[in-house]
Amino acid sequence: MKLLTSLLVALGLATSAVFAGSSKVPDINHQDLQAAIKAKAVTLLDVNGTDSFQEGRIPGAIDYTAHKAKIAALLPKDKNALVVAYCGNEYCSAYLAAATAAMELGYKNVKHYSPGIDGWKKSGAKVEKG
Repeated sequence: MKLLTSLLVALGLATSAVFAGSSKVPDINHQDLQAAIKAKAVTLLDVNGTDSFQEGRIPGAIDYTAHKAKIAALLPKDKNALVVAYCGNEYCSAYLAAATAAMELGYKNVKHYSPGIDGWKKSGAKVEKG
């Protein structure tokens, strides 16, 4: 019984740690993201995988899956620059890998576009392919 209780407590702590990590990444809404893209004031990290990246991405996005080993070289020098990570949709948490990588490199303005590429496409916004 003590073992079961210990396991449940450990599971609860692990779950809390995961959710605590996601709360560190605030969301950016569609209008603010579009404005940042128009102003060329954002670095976008797409974590959907290279095949999905080729099929359609938010314009200007970096394929995080293909470039994660050299992501530090692809991010802006300004650690206060806006960095936005996104994945497929609001149910996906893969964005946390890219967001966490940026934060660990010292970026202070890291956000999440929760609608993901699905929401971007549904809005009718422009998509890059290839």
